[in-house]
Amino acid sequence: MRAFLDENFLLNTKAASDLYHNYAKDLPIIDYHNHLPAKQIADNKVFDNLGELWLAHDHYKWRAMRAHGIDEVYITGEASDKEKFLKWAETVPYTLRNPLYHWTHLELQRYFGITDLLSPATAEKIYEQTAEQIADAGFSARNLLKRMNVEVVCTTDDPLDHLDYHQQIATEGETFKMLPAFRPDKAMEAGNVIALNEYIDKLEDVTGRSIDSFNDYIDALRARHDYFESRGCNVSDHGIEQLYTAKYTDYELKIIFEKIRVGRQLTLEEVSKFKSALLVSFAEWDHEKNWVQQYHIGPLRNNNTRIFGLKGADTGHDSIGDFKQAQELSGFLDGLDCRGKLAKTVLYNLNPADNELFVSMAGNFNDGSVRGKIQFGSAWWFLDQKDGITKQINALSNIGLISNFVGMLTDSRSFLSFPRHEYFRRLVCDIFGTDMEKGEIPDDIEWVGKIIRDISYYNAREYFRFFK
Repeated sequence: MRAFLDENFLLNTKAASDLYHNYAKDLPIIDYHNHLPAKQIADNKVFDNLGELWLAHDHYKWRAMRAHGIDEVYITGEASDKEKFLKWAETVPYTLRNPLYHWTHLELQRYFGITDLLSPATAEKIYEQTAEQIADAGFSARNLLKRMNVEVVCTTDDPLDHLDYHQQIATEGETFKMLPAFRPDKAMEAGNVIALNEYIDKLEDVTGRSIDSFNDYIDALRARHDYFESRGCNVSDHGIEQLYTAKYTDYELKIIFEKIRVGRQLTLEEVSKFKSALLVSFAEWDHEKNWVQQYHIGPLRNNNTRIFGLKGADTGHDSIGDFKQAQELSGFLDGLDCRGKLAKTVLYNLNPADNELFVSMAGNFNDGSVRGKIQFGSAWWFLDQKDGITKQINALSNIGLISNFVGMLTDSRSFLSFPRHEYFRRLVCDIFGTDMEKGEIPDDIEWVGKIIRDISYYNAREYFRFFK
């Protein structure tokens, strides 16, 4: 019986082991989508303890703790960091076969050199042992990135963001790049006219211009898009249920915007037209600037309205949605392509039932101009685990070209999440290595190793132009 988390964790053949240890293991990390706080990186924050570092923003862990019967006071409530950590330690032994069990112990090993399994019996010891290390400057926010050989981090930033922290990192000559990503989700929230009006008011303040019409709104958002590029941005990102392709006229948009500004609730059709118009504008700007546009598609958010009213968004109450994707996705990409304005695009799917749909749709709009122009993005959120990653890789392998894939990202708010790149690389190597040993792909370690290196690092480096 193999030891848990040994050097060949997830690697089930000799070929897989050779591929990982000789071709993938030591490559740098390009994390082109995450939710790390830019301020903490700029400030080089030193964390107080493992409870803060691990649990402050991690709704994956929060969901598991709730499922295990842990009271909310120990999750998002007023309990101390240590009390929350001890409740997490109480939960961990019950997370067997959940990726959290793997991630928890990978993070203890890779960052702290701790091989003990986390449980109530070991919790005090691990808390004290990590406290000594975390207090050291070598465990500050920036140094945690360096420990994992991170070369690029792309944060997720609202158009209103000043991006001063990114500029600070850029001028300090750090060993890694911290770059912004343009994420205008709040600018599209026409379903909540109160919140949207507050957003428009803030946009007026940031841009120093009056916004009295839809055209004014577009011009102000365009100014922020231009500003982001001036600060090194070359990626956008959208978190949406589905693409929107409603037909609209300039007059309809004028009336819709006037209704928004007087606080009148929009119809579902009007919301769809508003979102459609904005998505098209953002996509066209991305194409003009040669950015990469990313679409995270399919979540059903804030399902527990009682908790949403108490705690707000991003607290662990979202789920996989079952939206019809094909027609809207096709119409959106086709409209841009027909006008010659389709930028490089990464499509992330949250419903595994739609994997093959997304891969086949992406293939419709590769035009030979760019290698892997339209990407079926990595398994994300509920799917960034062994089964979900494997299904994503197999769908892309079967219908597209896995060799062009830009690989993994963390999509995380945690500075300890970067072993997920290792987790992904091990799984890729295991899939390819198993195929080699079964005789399903050639026993050519150098060529297969090159493909592994490309998927793990080089494809993303070329595709995103972070080093142009």
